[in-house]
Amino acid sequence: MGWLHWERFLCATDCAAEPRRCVSERLFMEMADAMAADGWRDVGYEYVCIDDCWMAPTRDACGRLQPDPTRFPGGIRKLADYVHSKGLKLGIYSDVGNRTCAGFPGSYNHYELDAQTFASWGVDLLKFDGCNSGTLELLAEGYRNMSLALNRTGRSIVYSCEWPFYLRPTQQPNYTEIKQYCNHWRNFFDISDSWSSIKSILDWTAIHQDSIVKIAGPGGWNDPDMLVIGNFGLSWEQAVTQMAMWAIMAAPLFMSNDLRDISAEAKGLLQNKEVIAINQDPLGKQGYRITKVQRGLLWERPLSGRAHAVAVLNRQEIGGPRNFTFSLAFLGNGLACNPMCSVQQVLPASRDWGLHNWVSSLSVEVNPTGTALLKVVAL
Repeated sequence: MGWLHWERFLCATDCAAEPRRCVSERLFMEMADAMAADGWRDVGYEYVCIDDCWMAPTRDACGRLQPDPTRFPGGIRKLADYVHSKGLKLGIYSDVGNRTCAGFPGSYNHYELDAQTFASWGVDLLKFDGCNSGTLELLAEGYRNMSLALNRTGRSIVYSCEWPFYLRPTQQPNYTEIKQYCNHWRNFFDISDSWSSIKSILDWTAIHQDSIVKIAGPGGWNDPDMLVIGNFGLSWEQAVTQMAMWAIMAAPLFMSNDLRDISAEAKGLLQNKEVIAINQDPLGKQGYRITKVQRGLLWERPLSGRAHAVAVLNRQEIGGPRNFTFSLAFLGNGLACNPMCSVQQVLPASRDWGLHNWVSSLSVEVNPTGTALLKVVAL
């Protein structure tokens, strides 16, 4: 869990024209301040992550990556120390190829040196992109080599990969191998601040769930990309849907928004402890779609303590609220409410639905593009 600059701040490098939006040490220090002061760290958001465009255009005289001296005058080590002083961790970005996606120096032929550099700076996470990598063989070799190089540093550094995304146009990823090397990995296109983007990610995940759900678990996760809640493109119902579905999918929760200027409603949703507990459930199983019901979708996720999280998503974009009715015997292969269960609504608002038995049916009212997130605990 943490914060990542890309979707909201992109590659803004003109600090004179846009000082508050520029990718600079000021931006990351101010986000770290907000995460420590405004409750984000306390509910689990831990990583402050730099994405592309932090680098100088060239490596230094010793061949090492270096930050842009104007935008990061104190250097990355000083920034890491500042982030650590707030009880947080620092993430950084590089690329498996010879150039990053934005055209800055990549790590090709420098994996060992770059890993040692990041460790010496006190970096805690590396997002490793896949642009400009040449052949698929070089792509795979680069991801493997950087993983091994990071481990050789002796520093604990989370390794975030885009390996399967760059493989998928031409070959089926070997997720068993990818999990051996990566801690989480992107499968699909970058998220944007829009409902159409959220829908496309959910649809892709459901279509491919048979190949991706089973591999997810502690140490290795499918990453559907950043939370865009608190920006401009989602309605309230759609923001609820993203938070609920990212919890169901056991997704890494990396926000990309402006924590210095976020609404109380968005903050409350992103800091909802009941939803975060589902997302971070120690059983570590990813959820999946189990059926389509009356223009809606029903997803479930097995949780620890004989519990299941259930999401009822209304895919209609016209009309008003709809009721979706389903049997509790349908959940958890018939075991989620056998012989009895308690049902708690978590989103869009916390509500106790009381006790039910395995032949009970639930009727859930959901607004268009919204989601009801429930927790069902077998008794």
